[in-house]
Amino acid sequence: MLIDGGIGFDPAGAAGAARRAEEDGFDGVWCAETSHDPFLPLALAAEHTERVELGTGIAVAFARSPMTTAMVANDLHALSEGRFILGLGSQIKPHIEKRYSMPWSQPAARMHEFISALRAIWAAWNDRTRLAFRGDFYQHTLMNPMFDPGPNPFGVPKVFLAAVGPRMTEVAGQVADGLLVHGFTTERYLREVTLPAVHRGLETAGRGIDGFEVSYPGMVVTGGTEADMASAAQAVRAQLAFYGSTPAYKPVLDLHGWGDLHGELNRLSKQGKWTEMATLIDDDVLSTFAVVGPPEQIPELVLARFGDVVTRFSFYAPYPMDRSRWQALLAGLRG
Repeated sequence: MLIDGGIGFDPAGAAGAARRAEEDGFDGVWCAETSHDPFLPLALAAEHTERVELGTGIAVAFARSPMTTAMVANDLHALSEGRFILGLGSQIKPHIEKRYSMPWSQPAARMHEFISALRAIWAAWNDRTRLAFRGDFYQHTLMNPMFDPGPNPFGVPKVFLAAVGPRMTEVAGQVADGLLVHGFTTERYLREVTLPAVHRGLETAGRGIDGFEVSYPGMVVTGGTEADMASAAQAVRAQLAFYGSTPAYKPVLDLHGWGDLHGELNRLSKQGKWTEMATLIDDDVLSTFAVVGPPEQIPELVLARFGDVVTRFSFYAPYPMDRSRWQALLAGLRG
């Protein structure tokens, strides 16, 4: 199991955060697309590291075209000397249409085509094949020498796809190199819903599981004192409440018989009652979604839940924790 870290969202701190992660022994670092561009911080990280892999976790695919995405991913892969991972996600319809002003339809089919178009563009550059991609959503048929960067000495980057629902997860198995599991995923959902969907996708594409990566950002509640534990638990409850209010993630709650919780969280979210929402996440829900325990027990608990099914693990802890604590957790997972 590879252990990954994060570098935050702000480019201003990206170089230092990536350098510290490499010094601490992390195998990779991820940068999400929230209030900042996800690619720029990784460009800075590439210049200040030598070993760690650098991934977008995630970049919003449908906010971009396959061509612009192929170009920036290709450049980052070259700049990092082959260490870049392009992590993509669909986002949800309101954000694509109302925030990005981009089209939304048939997200699973569109994502399958988006990644296929990426690969066609990279093949045109690296294999010198004619660019002639014609799909239902994307058309790429023009590549003049001025706009052709030529073969990348480090090949093409790996593509990971974020998915929760079975259909998008199948797409990951069909066309991606790995799956970015959503943090709002329980061990049971991962084993009973997510991984079977991955295998269906792999089978459809005539592929095997060897080399396919499963990256999981596990929520963790830990702390050195009771006060620290309580503060961490409150932060994770709030994060779970936020995710649980989103219709796209309701199937995870349904699997555990908590579908009614989604309805209540969704109702409160529309009223802006974010603090009240967190109180609905009881200890049973918390411990099902998050690994909960003192720091010295966290590595053993993580490995017991995910050691046989996850190839990459990162800590999802929406609260501050000092660097020495992260180093200790990493050392524990390394054994």
